[in-house]
Amino acid sequence: MTRLAVFGGVYSNPYALRALADDSRARGCDLRFCLGDLGGFGAECDAIWPLLSEHEVQTIAGNYDVAIGRGDEDCGCGYADERDNHFAQLMYDYTKANTSPEFAAWMHELPGELRLEIAGVDVHMVHGSPLVINDFLWESLDDDELAIRVRASGARLLLCTHTGIPWQREVAGTQIVNVGAVGRPANDGSTDVWYAVIDLQDGEVAGVELVALDYDWRAQAASMRAAKLPEPFVETIETGWWTTCLEIVPPPERARGAYHVYREAMPTGFAAGGAGWADTPEQVDDGRPVVSLFGTALFPPRLWVYSNFHCNLACDYCVVASSPSARKRQIEPERFKALVDEALAEGFTELYLTGGEPFVHPGIMEMIEYASDRLSTVVLTNAMLFTGRRRRELARLAGRPGLTLQSSIDGACAETHDRWRGAGSWVKAMEGLQYAAGLGLPLRVAMTETPQNRSEVPALRAMLEDLGIVGDDFAVRPLVQRGFAADAADAGAVQISDAVMVPELTITADGAHWHPVGGDVRSSPDFVVARGDVSLADAKRRIVERFLVLRQQDGSLPPAFHCAV
Repeated sequence: MTRLAVFGGVYSNPYALRALADDSRARGCDLRFCLGDLGGFGAECDAIWPLLSEHEVQTIAGNYDVAIGRGDEDCGCGYADERDNHFAQLMYDYTKANTSPEFAAWMHELPGELRLEIAGVDVHMVHGSPLVINDFLWESLDDDELAIRVRASGARLLLCTHTGIPWQREVAGTQIVNVGAVGRPANDGSTDVWYAVIDLQDGEVAGVELVALDYDWRAQAASMRAAKLPEPFVETIETGWWTTCLEIVPPPERARGAYHVYREAMPTGFAAGGAGWADTPEQVDDGRPVVSLFGTALFPPRLWVYSNFHCNLACDYCVVASSPSARKRQIEPERFKALVDEALAEGFTELYLTGGEPFVHPGIMEMIEYASDRLSTVVLTNAMLFTGRRRRELARLAGRPGLTLQSSIDGACAETHDRWRGAGSWVKAMEGLQYAAGLGLPLRVAMTETPQNRSEVPALRAMLEDLGIVGDDFAVRPLVQRGFAADAADAGAVQISDAVMVPELTITADGAHWHPVGGDVRSSPDFVVARGDVSLADAKRRIVERFLVLRQQDGSLPPAFHCAV
């Protein structure tokens, strides 16, 4: 058996290269290969050549090495976005100025690929792909795309790098291994870097291990800082998260990182209250060129949870088709408590508890108390069930600083409200709000606009002021073509989709959803993010990925949609 150590993307990181030499020797590697990009990112450009020679590393040229060897004006990295190219140019200019003529001349003589038979295995080593030196072989490429590269190679084992993120997959009889980069982390929140250990025996690929390599990253960061390289580059070494060159990264890989969009690409002109009741946290310029989507106006830190879907009403415009006869499904208290704990760990600052009618849920009081002890909590209710036992239980909630009740009143009189919500509902809802106000519970009201109630907004606003519901605690929201109102276009209902709505992560008993207006899997299957019990971390990642795909499709960022208000 022959054991190979294969790596790429040294990026002027002698500390990682020394660690790799020691680690690969300890693992019994017989041969060491470097797939190029010796410079860039780090500060100690000329320190790499002696190490490659000392450890007998067979090396091919990456796009960086070709550019430095020829004295090109840019790195030829293959970026298309001007912001990616801006940061790439900063590092290339430094590398070019700090690489000796002798090292550059050595790079100029490097082969662009290696085709070897090792232990009976046809091995093809390239930097980007068999098609072009700066081709990006991302793990998210489908098999058809990879098959094009496989056919261009024809080898049993195809080894590449360039993307900086390791992975492996077999396609059409060829084992593809992206060995990652040894010079900087893989955008995974770890300071470790990556290389591949590959066993070849009797004409077969006997084993492939992608190795996370610990090294003296503090020394690398100190070296870069001493050279006065841009701080975002140093931060990547120290945190493991990429802070530059993001637009080239496909949505699946980018969504796994901490940062997703260049700060200057974030849209302006958002009304912070447009996505919900509370203001979205104002973005502070921390000096990074990139931001995370989560926690911004594009993905507010607001978690929605549907406690249940059964309801004492069957409103004609219910977006999730709740009713007394709705398919019974609910989130049990223990699952809900776990969601609250996870929401805190994931950085959510608000929780909206909705239904159905939450106060139909037998465990709702326990759930409300648990949530409001830990998070700013809004409970959406039709306020009609505050009688008997529930009346007494509601009194237990009085005085909780983190709790607000939100209800819907759709007109200044019973006639307009009851037209959509059912006979007698306006009177009972107003009585419920009066009782809750008497307990001192903070209240909000949203009116769903219909052709019948548009003229009643001033009168309803004045009526609600008597209950202490003033200012932004009363708002008007649009009628939406979903659920029972799917065919309500003649009533002025608006069409919605994930392409025109900012996501607000929503959890139901069925899974995770893009937005609360699409919380029913039957009437809004297009809003499903993941089915079944899914972690909030995974749901957030899926939403970011979907958001980026949508942005790439239309070239824009989606506007906010008024839901909670």
